[in-house]
Amino acid sequence: MQALRALPSVDQVLLSDTGQALVAAHGRTAVVAALRRRLDLARGAIRAGEAGAEIAALIPGQVAEDLAAAARSALRPMLNLTGTVLHTNLGRAILAEEAIAAASAAMAAPLALEFDLDTGGRGQRDSHLKGLLCELTGAEDATIVNNNAAAVLIALNTLGQGRDAIVSRGELIEIGGAFRMPDIMARAGVRLHEVGTTNRTHPRDYEGAIGPETGLILKVHTSNYRIEGFTAEVPAPQLAQIAAKAGVPLLNDLGAGSLVDLARYGLRREPTVAEAVAEGADLVTFSGDKLLGGPQAGFIVGRRDLIAAIDKNPLKRALRLDKIRIAALEATLRLYRDPDRLAERLPTLRMLARPQAEIAAQAARLAPLVAARTGWQVEPCACTSQVGSGALPVDTIPSAGLRITGAAPETLAARLRTGETPVIGRIRDGALILDLRCLGRDEDLLAAL
Repeated sequence: MQALRALPSVDQVLLSDTGQALVAAHGRTAVVAALRRRLDLARGAIRAGEAGAEIAALIPGQVAEDLAAAARSALRPMLNLTGTVLHTNLGRAILAEEAIAAASAAMAAPLALEFDLDTGGRGQRDSHLKGLLCELTGAEDATIVNNNAAAVLIALNTLGQGRDAIVSRGELIEIGGAFRMPDIMARAGVRLHEVGTTNRTHPRDYEGAIGPETGLILKVHTSNYRIEGFTAEVPAPQLAQIAAKAGVPLLNDLGAGSLVDLARYGLRREPTVAEAVAEGADLVTFSGDKLLGGPQAGFIVGRRDLIAAIDKNPLKRALRLDKIRIAALEATLRLYRDPDRLAERLPTLRMLARPQAEIAAQAARLAPLVAARTGWQVEPCACTSQVGSGALPVDTIPSAGLRITGAAPETLAARLRTGETPVIGRIRDGALILDLRCLGRDEDLLAAL
C-alpha cells in the first residue's frame, strides 16, 4: 500500500533529534523495541483504512510516552489520604528527616557496620542499636531482625524448639496476609499448647499446663482486634510470676510496640515496651515500622542470657538487617531521647497528634481550589482517621477532609490513582473522601492534581 510509505524506518527515527534524545534517556535497545511495536500497530491501522501521514506524525510522541510509562516505577511516592496513618499497603511509617539522612549516608559510603574502630577487629552490627534499645526499654540486652514476625519466630525457635509453647486461645491472632500465630509457631518448631477459651483464660489454666515438656509461655498482645464482654485474661505481671515460679521463660509479643505513652498525644493508652520489661517478661518483641515510626524491623529485648542464645541461632544471620535500615533505626531511636520534641520530629506521632481543628482549616482552604482545578464537586467534611497496622483497631481519631462527588466514586478514585503522584482516598456513602490528616502541605495535593 502506498500509505505505508509514509511510515518512517527505525533508523530514520533513531537519527532524528527526538530519537537521539530518547536513546540518551532510555537506551538504544529499549527505544528500538518500542519503535517496532508502534510501527507494527501503525501498519495495522493503515491497512484498516486510517491515514498514513497522520499516524506517522504521532509515532515519535507515542514512543516517548511508552518509554516514560515503562520507566515509571510502581514504587513512586503517593499521597496517603485514606485516613489510615500506618497503612500497611502504603509502606507504614514515614521516616523522620534524621533517619532519611542517616540511611542516605549509609548508602553512599562504607561504614563501620561490623568493624570495631577501637580495636580494629570485627564488630557486631547489632551493637549500633543495643545500647539505645536497652536505654529506652530498661532491658538487659537486645537484638534485631527484619520484622516482628521474624522476632517471634526466632525467639520461639531458640527457647522452645521441640517443646511446648503455652498460649491462650484468645491470643492466637492472625496478622495481615493471613499469617497466623499457630503457623509461625509450627515453623519455629514448637508445639502449640492452647489454654483457656476464646474469651476467658485464668491463672489456673497456665499453671495446669506447665510440665516437663514446656519450653516457654507466650503472651500475645491482641493489637489488631479486641474481645469485649464476658472476658478474662491473665495480666502480664501475674503471668510473669507463674512463669518464674515454674522456671520457664515468658515471651511477651507486643506487636505494634510503643516506646512512649500514647495518652499524652490524645490516643488510647497502649502498653509500652518498658512497661512490659518491668512487668517481668523475659523477652519482649515488637515492630520498628509501626508505632515506633521507623523502618521495618523486629526488636527482641530482655534477659541477657536469652538474647545471647538468640544471637547464636543460625536463623539470626538469615533474618539480620542491612546497614541502611540499621542507620535509619539508630537515628529514629535517638529521637526518643528528647520526648518533648518527639511529636515534632517523628512523622508518625506528628500525624497521629495533629489537631482536628488544624485539619479542618486545611480542608476549608483546599475545597474551592480542588474544585476549580478538577471541575468536581468538593466540600469540606468531618471524618475519622485510624492508626492502622493493627494498632488500636477499634479506636478512631476525629479528622477532616474533602468530600468529592460529580462522578461515580470509583471513577474519581481511579482518576486520582493514575496520576504522576497517585492520590489514595477512601469511598464512603457514595462519595470519595480524602482525609487530610496525613497531608503536609496544601501544595502537595494541588500539584498532584
